[in-house]
Amino acid sequence: MSKQFKKTKILVTGGNGFLGQRVILALKKNGLSKTQIYSPSSKEFDLRNKEECREVIKGVDTVIHLAANVGGIGYNQKFPGSLFFDNAIMGLNLIEEARIAEVKKFVAIGTVCAYPKFTPVPFREEDLWLGYPEETNAPYGLAKKMLLVQAQAYRAQYGFNTIYLIPVNLYGPGDNFHPQSSHVIPALIRKFYEAKLKKKSQVSVWGTGNATREFLYVDDAAEAIVKATQNYDGGDPVNIGSSVEINISNLARMISDIIGFKGKIVFDSSKPDGQPRRKLDTSKAKEFFDFEASTTFNAGLKKTITWFIEHYE
Repeated sequence: MSKQFKKTKILVTGGNGFLGQRVILALKKNGLSKTQIYSPSSKEFDLRNKEECREVIKGVDTVIHLAANVGGIGYNQKFPGSLFFDNAIMGLNLIEEARIAEVKKFVAIGTVCAYPKFTPVPFREEDLWLGYPEETNAPYGLAKKMLLVQAQAYRAQYGFNTIYLIPVNLYGPGDNFHPQSSHVIPALIRKFYEAKLKKKSQVSVWGTGNATREFLYVDDAAEAIVKATQNYDGGDPVNIGSSVEINISNLARMISDIIGFKGKIVFDSSKPDGQPRRKLDTSKAKEFFDFEASTTFNAGLKKTITWFIEHYE
């Protein structure tokens, strides 16, 4: 760890969230004290308000912007306008106020949803602009993508050091398991566990089961963000992932087997699959800041399911 990083004061937006809590833990493991990490809640500051962004930025050297309005396919379909506005305006305001305040570094977190619907696999950062995102994800994905445009424009005009990281779908203990807004892994864990408790004969899963996804354990994502914060100052976006691709059909069976659900799995093809395939090329993360995921998918999934069962109400 550099001497400069040891002395830095970091604002972590979204620090009370799923990923934010792990990033704060990772920062502490890397030698930062509690007084060096500033993470006010959304009740204290509304980042959609420019004046409040100006206030929250005071006295910090580095910003890690994790705060987001986010959810699964159903949530994306129900709230596309809110997802676009909230995510775009928070980032635009915060980056602008950080630039004005001469913050030394801004770490912007993008999303795999920014990639075109039919991106060549594995997704390379250079392919971000090959087409329009998958329709159900587009408002969220494009809002986040605009922060990359802003970051590169500010670097060109002002020399402002903003880096842009693109994590794939995250999962792990402490995830959002709410049936209305959860992503695929927590949604399926809840479905299969409740089906087992209620002794249901079958579970219905959205889509055909053919779509693929790549998943990254939340602690690995936090490690990547902290490594990039310490060691990367480039203008190119960087993928963060595990490089392991699995289709939804196999994912559902894995979760069903770990939980011990004995019934039938039915795929509801009237529901959307979302993007057909997702798998990232993560070579730049290894090259630029020496990150490789260390948690195997099977181990991470078991930890996540165990946590959910222990906390189920």
